Amino acid sequence: MGTSRMFRIFVVLGSAFMILLIIIYWDDVGASHLYLHTPVSPGPKIPHPPPQPRPHTSRTPSFLSDIDAFVNQFLEPGTGEPTDTAPADTSNQSEKAEERYIPRREWKIHLTPVAAELRERQEQRRRLLREMCSNDSVAFPGKNRSFDDIPNKELDHLIVDDRHGVIYCYVPKVACSNWKRIMIVLSESMLQEGVPQRDPLAIPWDLVHNSSMHFTFNKFWKRYGKFARHLMKVKLKKYTKFLFVRDPFVRLISAYRNKFEMRNDDFYRRFAQVMLRRYANQPTPPATVDEAFALGIHPSFSHFIQYLLDPQTEKDMPFNEHWRQVYRLCHPCQIQYDFVGHLETAEEDAELLLRQLRVDNVVEFPTSHRNLTASSWESDWFSTVPVEARRELYKLYEPDFRLFGYDRPDSILNE
Repeated sequence: MGTSRMFRIFVVLGSAFMILLIIIYWDDVGASHLYLHTPVSPGPKIPHPPPQPRPHTSRTPSFLSDIDAFVNQFLEPGTGEPTDTAPADTSNQSEKAEERYIPRREWKIHLTPVAAELRERQEQRRRLLREMCSNDSVAFPGKNRSFDDIPNKELDHLIVDDRHGVIYCYVPKVACSNWKRIMIVLSESMLQEGVPQRDPLAIPWDLVHNSSMHFTFNKFWKRYGKFARHLMKVKLKKYTKFLFVRDPFVRLISAYRNKFEMRNDDFYRRFAQVMLRRYANQPTPPATVDEAFALGIHPSFSHFIQYLLDPQTEKDMPFNEHWRQVYRLCHPCQIQYDFVGHLETAEEDAELLLRQLRVDNVVEFPTSHRNLTASSWESDWFSTVPVEARRELYKLYEPDFRLFGYDRPDSILNE
């Protein structure tokens, strides 16, 4: 009995094994060809023309050829690049709204070749960054740390546009308002009558600088949790990363003019009152900026420089973003930027960048008529600052000068 029972068990197991082999063989040989040609989701039923006779061949289509055909349907003919996604269905919008949604200046995209000197300029700027970051003669806090060592709160200047694969590190007082406008247009984070806003200059100033309008790296933790840092590094590897800079001393002059020569109650309370008490013999400065301006009281540019050089300043709080060094805002030795724009060549750089991003048919850099702070004014502005203070200030901002290719201002430092 025992031997007969064992024999029946082996027969059953053997039969099951053979059935399994048949299933696997069918799945590999027969069904795989069926799966490759099955649509992901059923589409509308469209009558198909009768099949055309195929030339006889002794070899059936290979697995790899089917995969190639599947992938190629998503590639733009002749480019090897993915085709643009289909535009959203706007049939429920008004004709006027649809007209606003159509990208402007579509005729302009990539019509003329990029000048060789502009490409070379970018290569030189990127090369300089790499050399300065690997050069031991250029030292500054945080230079040799890894990206993982950068605190999350220091990543709040990196704006991400997932629609176009772009990361922009904004630097205040370097046309950042207009670049933030462009990022809003590209990310379609602002709607006008249900349609994405396409005109950068139509975006109100208060919304331009509203943090809710921009998806920055320091918001990744809330959205992605423990995967945040990994996703940051994935996007840094795959996306186009850019920033714009300017002469560091000229940027300081611009920040002073904008925040302390103009009425700004917030900056008056947070910073100007401190400067007046510490350096201007004003133990009880006016309570509001209006009272101070009515009395002709505000910190001088020399007071502002004293404030920047005072060790107590950063003991109280980190530098405000309007005068914080670029290397602290954008981490150029941890992030390999693909494009480095200079405010001094802003129009040429902006046009080249938008072309490289392939969005020059969607948006253009706004032409601004603002009163720019000129480099030629540096000597006049620093005439009231003692020479020793100028040299100390240069040491404070020397990394920015050297990283981004700005000459040492000898005419100011050697007077």
